[in-house]
Amino acid sequence: MNSKIDFINGETNKSLIKMFAPLMVGMIMLMIYNMVDGLWVGNLLGELGMSALTAGTAIVLFLNSISMGVGNGISVMIANLVGADDRKHIPGAVATVIAMSTFFSVVLFILGEVLVDPILALMGTPEIIFSDAATYLKIYLLGNAALFIYMVFTSIFRAFGDPMFQMKGMMLTAVFNAVADPFAIKVYGLAGAAIVTVASEVLCLVYAIIYHKKKKMFSMDLKKINMNDAITMVCLSVPTTVQSIMPPLSSAFMISFISSFGMNTIAGFGVARNLELIMFMPTTGMCMAVTSIVGQCVGAKRHDRAMDYLKSSMIIGGSLIAITSVLVILFSGQLTAVFGQGVEVAQVVSRFFSIISIGYVLYMLTSCMQGYITGVGKPGMAMVLLILYYIMFRIPNAYIFKQLFGLNGVWFAFLISHILSVIVAFAMVSYIQKTYSAEYRICHKLGA
Repeated sequence: MNSKIDFINGETNKSLIKMFAPLMVGMIMLMIYNMVDGLWVGNLLGELGMSALTAGTAIVLFLNSISMGVGNGISVMIANLVGADDRKHIPGAVATVIAMSTFFSVVLFILGEVLVDPILALMGTPEIIFSDAATYLKIYLLGNAALFIYMVFTSIFRAFGDPMFQMKGMMLTAVFNAVADPFAIKVYGLAGAAIVTVASEVLCLVYAIIYHKKKKMFSMDLKKINMNDAITMVCLSVPTTVQSIMPPLSSAFMISFISSFGMNTIAGFGVARNLELIMFMPTTGMCMAVTSIVGQCVGAKRHDRAMDYLKSSMIIGGSLIAITSVLVILFSGQLTAVFGQGVEVAQVVSRFFSIISIGYVLYMLTSCMQGYITGVGKPGMAMVLLILYYIMFRIPNAYIFKQLFGLNGVWFAFLISHILSVIVAFAMVSYIQKTYSAEYRICHKLGA
């Protein structure tokens, strides 16, 4: 029942890298998985196909973010039990989260199918691409329930210090998607990309079941499903889910802001969002790693170790993204051609990255602190951080700057949100540290 990696007694950087490296590879595979649709659609269906996919992708990312958000809450919950070595409690807790997640995924599927058209209309999706975008999403939703349960399994394995499952699962589906996509798109158009995605999501779930039966790292007891664990899951997962849906929700608003600038701009934003995954996926992987590790440290009552991991993650993650972002910014124009887009779209993409620039390093630092704040059991505080980040700091500024500076003003709003958010995150972490220091002094005096 012990963690596969000794986060409490092991060397900080080494233990962090053991956790982060497979998660980063898994996130890169997820990036490839998400980019494959864009690559094949852009090259086979042109700018209209790419624009329709971009409109649909905003909602897909929203659904994926809900899965990741619920998973992060579950990871903190289980990691606390693992860190505390609470062997009796774990089977019932695992059974509870899987049962609740299954129910919620079905509800989400039904709501999604009903609300696809109204949401696309609310986003201001142009009529010329509306039908294709709606069809893509309605097919995609068929497999989303399987993906949701798969993400729950990845979260449980992360809590036990096993990041390999997520990496291997994403490798499998990325390869399947890359091979099957062109054939399905040629036959069924944009709907073909959705069909392959559904098949890959079902494949994910099948792999999760096989991996669990083989590793037997944890057990679940359906007879021990209980209300206390259900309440704990909800209390942790609601704020972590709100955290996760902020980026795609913000992206949907941004699409509504830029839609008036024409098809080239929408396609350019779609390409830019795909290229951003090169920075976002490692950042998400680091946030997941920090959340699970800190959750274990808190369960073991080692807040000092939790802070060590935060510092290490900021140094390692910040350095990695600094190098990566420079390469993406320098070659963003050329990379646009890979998606089958022309010079005008490439100009939009190049300008987007040149303005945001240093923002991606700040994004990594903020995400590390978000993972720490969530892992110490304060997901509500991290939720506030993300609401400020993606809604309060970004959307009003985008609206105002659009009126003043046009499209460049929208891009500047991204950069401003990165700057303001890292400042707020530092303030939150400082507050948490002061709180724990005060609690430690009180306990030390009482002990004395």
